[in-house]
Amino acid sequence: MEAQYLCKVNHVMILFLVIGLCSLVAGTKHVSIKNRLGSGKNMSLHCKSGDDDLGKQNIADGEEFGWNFNVNFLRTTLFFCDLAWGKVPQYYIEAYNYARDHVRCDTGCSWLVASEGIYGLNGQTGLWEFMYNWPN
Repeated sequence: MEAQYLCKVNHVMILFLVIGLCSLVAGTKHVSIKNRLGSGKNMSLHCKSGDDDLGKQNIADGEEFGWNFNVNFLRTTLFFCDLAWGKVPQYYIEAYNYARDHVRCDTGCSWLVASEGIYGLNGQTGLWEFMYNWPN
C-alpha cells in the first residue's frame, strides 16, 4: 500500500516539475502600451486576460502602461484591451496573443497608440508596424 502511494506522489511531483520547466522555457513576457496621441490627449485603457483583470488605467500623453506575465502551459495566453480617447469612444485590441506574438514579440510586445492608429514593435526586425486602423 505504501509503495503505491509513493508511486502516485512521484508521478504528481514529476507532473509539477514538467509544468514548471515548461513555464521557464516560455519565460516572462512584458507588454507595454504607449500613448503617443499628442496634443495632451489622454487615453483610457482596460486590459485583461481570462485570468487577470489589470483594471482601468488613464494614460497621459507621452506615458505608458505595462505588465509582466508568463505564457500558460497550453500556449493559449491572450491579453486584450479596450481603449478610448477623444474621437474613439471604444476600441478593442489584442495586446498579446500567443498564436500571433510568440515569435514577433520574443520577450514582450510594445504598442504605440497614435492619432492615425496603433503600431506594434516587431521584435525580430526592430521596426514599428502599423497594426490597427481607427474606425471611421
